[in-house]
Order: sequence, then C-alpha cells, then structure tokens
Amino acid sequence: MGKYLMLWELNLDKIPDDPKARGEGWIALLDMVKQDLNSGMHIDWGTFVGEMKGYAISVGDEVELAKRMQQFFPFVTFTTHPVISVDQVAELAKSLTG
Repeated sequence: MGKYLMLWELNLDKIPDDPKARGEGWIALLDMVKQDLNSGMHIDWGTFVGEMKGYAISVGDEVELAKRMQQFFPFVTFTTHPVISVDQVAELAKSLTG
C-alpha cells in the first residue's frame, strides 16, 4: 500500500462567480472529501488559508486513488507525490553502506 502527498487546486475557470452557487459547489466537493476521509483513503486533508488550493495525505492502491481523483475533474486538479517513511529512508541508507 502506498502513501501519497496530493496537492490540489481548484480550477478557477469552473468556479461560479455567484456566492450561492459557489457555496453549493464547495459543499458538494467537501462531501466527497469527507467520504474519502471516512473510508480511510485520506488520512489528512486541508486547505491553505486564503488560497483555492490545499493538500491531502492519502494511502492505498494507486488505481483506486486515481479513480477517486477523476471524480473531482474538471473542478480540481492534482499533483501527486509518492512518499516513504523515515524507516524506509533508513532502509535505503543502510543498503548504500553495503
């Protein structure tokens, strides 16, 4: 099972100017995020204050994660980085010493 840092950003071309419509869109997106948190796919999620972007820490299968990310298209774009733990980096370091 992999672990990923996902940086997300709203597609401002798809965000309504009308505050009510914008709020309804946010609620729909946040409901999907809450589902991901409740399912354990995301272990953390947040938005950068004053920006229309943020992050998620996700765990799981790459294909399932990719499928889930597609549900946010075209309103959200993602940059995804696989990450490894300190113990995994230590294992890598040990392998270098022979």
